[in-house]
Amino acid sequence: MFEKTHFMKTQDLLERGMNNSIFKRKIISDNIANADVPHFKRSEVIFESMIKRAIESEKIEAEKTVPTQISDNRHIQFFKPLDYREVNPKANIDYLTTMRADGNNVDVEKEVVDASNSQMQYMMMSERINQNYRDIKQVMRMA
Repeated sequence: MFEKTHFMKTQDLLERGMNNSIFKRKIISDNIANADVPHFKRSEVIFESMIKRAIESEKIEAEKTVPTQISDNRHIQFFKPLDYREVNPKANIDYLTTMRADGNNVDVEKEVVDASNSQMQYMMMSERINQNYRDIKQVMRMA
C-alpha cells in the first residue's frame, strides 16, 4: 500500500544510508588498524555520489526522455534510469597517494575525523527514521 510513496522511499534511503555508515566505519577501522603497516594503501567508500546520480537519473527520465518504441526483446532503450535500490557502497583502494616514506598512505587524524562524521551521520539518520515512525503513529491515533 505504501511501497511506492515518498515516505517509503525516504525510509529506504535512510536505511541504506545507515548501512553505508556501518560499512564506512568498517573500512575506516581497517585503515586505522593498518596505519603502521608498510606499503598499506587506505580504502575509501563511495556511496553518496552513486545514490545522487541514481536519483538525478530518475528526474531526467521524467523530463527529457525520448520515447522509445520497443517491439522486440533485442531493442535497446535510449535511456534507462538507474535504480537507487541497486546501488551498493563500494570500497576503492587509493593507490595514488603516499603519506610516508614506506609507502603507507593512512593519515590517522583524517580517519578519526571521518569516523566521527560517519557516526554523526548514522545518529542523524536513526533519529530521522524514529521521528518518521512517531509521526505515523500520531497520524494513526488521530484516524
